[in-house]
This record gives sequence, C-alpha cells and structure tokens, in this order.
Amino acid sequence: MIVVFATPEDVEAAFYEAIARADLGALMSVWADDEEIVCIHPTGQRLVGAEAIRDSWRSIFANNPRLSVRLTRGLRWSGMLLSVHNVVETLYIGDERKPHGPMLATNVFQRGASGWRLLAHHSSTAADRDVAEGGGASERGKPRTLH
Repeated sequence: MIVVFATPEDVEAAFYEAIARADLGALMSVWADDEEIVCIHPTGQRLVGAEAIRDSWRSIFANNPRLSVRLTRGLRWSGMLLSVHNVVETLYIGDERKPHGPMLATNVFQRGASGWRLLAHHSSTAADRDVAEGGGASERGKPRTLH
C-alpha cells in the first residue's frame, strides 16, 4: 500500500516518526521514487539512491533503536512542486536525558503523481549553539514562496 502525503509537512512528520519507531519500511516510504535521492548524515557521508540510504538507516537503527528528534525553528519555502524546509534538530538517544546537537537539517520535498515525497535530507552539526538558536527571529516560521 502506497501512502499518499498531501503536504510536505505530512512527509516530514512521517519521516521523523519513522526514526522514533526505528521503522525502516516507514522511513523508506517517505522518499521519492527517484534514483538520485540524497541523504547526508552529520558525519558528512553523502548517500545517493534508495539502497545506500536504506543500508545506512538499517545500520543506525541496529546501533540506536530508540532515537527521538525534536524539531525547532523551522523555515519553509514552498512552491507548487517543490518545498524546502530548514530546521534545527535536537537528538535524544534511548533513555538519555542529555540532548545531542543541535544539528541543522534541510529537507527537500517534491510533489509528484503519488503526492509529496522526500527528495533530499541533509543534516549537519551546528557550528555552535548560538548559531543554531540565533538569527532571523522576526522571519522564523514564515512560509516563503518558490518561484
């Protein structure tokens, strides 16, 4: 059964929920059906294609079956067929109360025949906490339109 995501926000929520459940099938279902989907983890490794992305997340879930990501300070640019979200990710592992991060992530979504799908996910460590938390407070959260 193919899930049809009505909005980029639905895809993003499903992506992070799949991470929290360590559900590889659900995580892979959010990706676009494209040979050149891209995932870049904070380690800097660039993964291209579903097989490489699947193998990477399989390994992550095997080593850390309980991950939770809290998103804050989202910026969004949206168009008819493409949407780009930039968020700050804070990662929690297992029962640890101490957060890991912050990390800066960019998620790119594409609308196609089967609804919205994730085309690219790029997460990297923030230079420092001040960079991740500061800047652009008046513009934060306002949707922008891609032309």
